[in-house]
Amino acid sequence: MYDRVVTDSPEVRVTDNREARRFEAAIEGHVAFLQYERKGTAMVLVHTEVPDALRGRGLADALVKTALASARAEGLTIIAECPFVRTYMRRHPNR
Repeated sequence: MYDRVVTDSPEVRVTDNREARRFEAAIEGHVAFLQYERKGTAMVLVHTEVPDALRGRGLADALVKTALASARAEGLTIIAECPFVRTYMRRHPNR
């Protein structure tokens, strides 16, 4: 069950599937996702996965950007366990 659409643009629609604890972007029958865990006042970003058929479209960036914005909007501390998320945060320190 999808709790809410977090971002919806012509390029990608990202939803926060709270039941599965992941941000998702479904395109062409495939699902890219960023798995997370909520621990107290923190959101732990665990793993990003984009199917081969969807790679090169910026979906992983969109998932991370959305997750970071969502966590900040809820006042949660961000803990980046996922290497992709850590790299994204280093490259985009102001997001």
